[in-house]
Amino acid sequence: MSSSRVTASRTIAAPADRIFAILADPRQHPLIDGSGSVRASISGPDRLRLDSRFGMDMRLGAPYKIRNRVVEFEEGRLIAWRHVGLHRWRYELAPQEEGSTLVTETWDLSAYPPPGRWVLNALYRARTQRAVEATLVKLEAAATGR
Repeated sequence: MSSSRVTASRTIAAPADRIFAILADPRQHPLIDGSGSVRASISGPDRLRLDSRFGMDMRLGAPYKIRNRVVEFEEGRLIAWRHVGLHRWRYELAPQEEGSTLVTETWDLSAYPPPGRWVLNALYRARTQRAVEATLVKLEAAATGR
């Protein structure tokens, strides 16, 4: 595993288009967030696409607001966004047999120069790994109705 990425994968018993619809709807992000920091969608489109901008109410210790921009997008297969920081959240969907989908979430720090990458890793890597894994569990529940 790269020191610049935190990643986890999960096979979800739902078609990729259903899962992607959840990821591409910022109003759904508080429901699937495994970190507990995403509180509400406050601005932006109902359906994300490349270069969409959307705002979220957040809380990590104290409340704050963040603006994100979609920086990677392939309908039904890939979506990634970032905010003013250089890290991004990326979801890759790979359809599997019998209608299931392998979903990989990545928190990617590779755009940061080494000092910033090292600091973020030291402060957030373990917490982010747990959050990414929890997000995939919540995404599965949302996509399968469990």
